[in-house]
Amino acid sequence: MISEPDAVEIETALQELKGVGVEALAISCVWSPVNNEHEMMAAEIAKKVFGDSVSISISSEVGTLSILERENATILNAAILKIAENAYGAFQDTLIAHGVTADLFITQNDGTLMSIDYARKYPVFTIASGPTNSLRGAAFLTGLSDCIVVDVGGTTTDVGVLKGGFPRESTLAVEIGGIRTNFRMPDLISIGLGGGSLVQSKDSAVTVGPESVGYRISAEALVFGGSTLTATDVAVVSGKFSLGEPQNVSAIEKDIIDQADTRIKEMVEATIDRMKTSAGDMPVVLVGGGSIIVPKTLVGASEVVVPDNFDVANAIGAAISQVSGSIDGVFDVATKGRDTVIGEVKEAAKKEAIKAGARQDSLEVVDIEEIPLAYLPSNAVRFRVKAVGELV
Repeated sequence: MISEPDAVEIETALQELKGVGVEALAISCVWSPVNNEHEMMAAEIAKKVFGDSVSISISSEVGTLSILERENATILNAAILKIAENAYGAFQDTLIAHGVTADLFITQNDGTLMSIDYARKYPVFTIASGPTNSLRGAAFLTGLSDCIVVDVGGTTTDVGVLKGGFPRESTLAVEIGGIRTNFRMPDLISIGLGGGSLVQSKDSAVTVGPESVGYRISAEALVFGGSTLTATDVAVVSGKFSLGEPQNVSAIEKDIIDQADTRIKEMVEATIDRMKTSAGDMPVVLVGGGSIIVPKTLVGASEVVVPDNFDVANAIGAAISQVSGSIDGVFDVATKGRDTVIGEVKEAAKKEAIKAGARQDSLEVVDIEEIPLAYLPSNAVRFRVKAVGELV
């Protein structure tokens, strides 16, 4: 039975936890994306009991609908708060040691930035931020706002979609370590293919990856004087790119090279096809240092674009990123009216962006999604809104 919260009972339970070494607290309540008053009440009681010694994560600020997934996301955020505090503190100490006094911002997984204080409170939003930097970098380098981006590193390939210049968000529950969560995550597919992927022949069949020499490629790949056949070696033999010592791979059997090339092409094309929401071809942008292994003609691609500085798209994406704020919640449009509610949600998203470090006079709403929920009374509607702005 769902009943009114008992403040005395909550405080008593928290007092019992006070002496057992609690470092962080996750607070979750049924339907808090609709009304988070009970969560906020519990948080205020927790602050009174623990003071500043315990960090508090509130589910309505971390996840969205579905209580179990939202609860998991909040627990995850709470669990990594101390790690994040240590990591970000180390970043700041290193910058100060080198005489850098500028404000520090952290990239988050929607392709934008957040202030260091905001990142300390919501470290969960940095998960999978690396690939989204590459997507934003691809948008900047090519000028394309709607396309598929294939980001190839040394070990893996991440494929995502740019929509309006920003990474498309996943609409499904995301598993982290086998646990379902529902906090904001980019819609990405990762496969075990990279510049350092091992090329192996067994029983006349050639495989590429998922094993990889990774960061050791400069020592272990054949073109760099090593003894391991990698996807990069195949790219050099095939004439896709010139680097290292090409004579080191001149003796590799042509059949092995052809099969490896075909396998790489099939892996990338299959992943592109999985990311598309329609049958039509889309522009495909290749970025990342390992993208030299991918052919320039792909099924499903209207064109394949390799921009200048493709190998540092990730860093460029982080450097040019704006600051964002998002709202994802359920609202009653019957009482106030749809237009009023939309206006309020947009303003709430802008306030979140300001909290994250955006300049107020540069804010704009770049995405709004409206989802009617037929199983709730009062014309309940789920709104997902994102606002972005330039750094303060």
